Amino acid sequence: MRTTLEDLYYGNITPCEQQMIPGSELKRAVNRVTKCEEQLMGLLNEEGQETLTKLIRSQHESNSITATENFILGFRLGVRIMAECMNDNDGDIRTGGE
Repeated sequence: MRTTLEDLYYGNITPCEQQMIPGSELKRAVNRVTKCEEQLMGLLNEEGQETLTKLIRSQHESNSITATENFILGFRLGVRIMAECMNDNDGDIRTGGE
C-alpha cells in the first residue's frame, strides 16, 4: 500500500490518462469517429464546421465530466465494500454477531 500512496503523492497515478492498445475495440471506435468527423468537416461550410467543432468540444467536456463522476462513484462503492468487510458485527449468523 505504501507504494500506491507514494505513487499518488508523486503524481504517478493518473487514471484519466490511459494508452489505447493498437487494434483494440476502443482504438477502432475512435478511428471510426475520426473518419466520420473528417467526412463531415469536408461536407460543411465554414459556419457548419465551427458548429461541428463546438459540438465535438462540448461532447468531450460532457464525456470528461461523466468519466470523473463514474470514477468517483466507483471509488466510493469500493470504499463502502471495504468498510463493510471490516465490520465484525454485521449480523452474520455464523459468528453470532448482532
